[in-house]
Amino acid sequence: MRHKFGYRKLNRTGEHRKALFQNMLNSLIKYEQIITTLPKAKELKPKIDKLITLGKKANLKEKKDLFSKLQNKNSVKKIYDILSKRYANRKGGYSRVLKAGFRTGDDSPMAVIELIDRDPNAKKVDKPKQKDTPKKDKEILPKTATK
Repeated sequence: MRHKFGYRKLNRTGEHRKALFQNMLNSLIKYEQIITTLPKAKELKPKIDKLITLGKKANLKEKKDLFSKLQNKNSVKKIYDILSKRYANRKGGYSRVLKAGFRTGDDSPMAVIELIDRDPNAKKVDKPKQKDTPKKDKEILPKTATK
């Protein structure tokens, strides 16, 4: 029985766990889909749902609370500007966890955690746009006769 066990400790100290989830929350807000292990994804789901619910309330206090949890202005801005409007009519369940098989190295169960109705272009945020530079024509050198 698992009574009175509040959360998964994930073999980390409290500070490490807090930093891990803060980084994962920021990545999930930025890219709207991340791949991680199944226990981490299951622990992350209620956290992101609570942050989006907090972002739907448009007060200064909630904005400060969001910033204290995320420590990232861009993430707070995205929650307030984009995600709160996207989920205005939804009462909860802003994310989902999909099982994604097992990792090859250590056979850990993997999962994809993503936001519902996500923007498919959010995954391309950091990728630089390729310039259409004309390729230089290679000079064709005459073959030399060899004996």
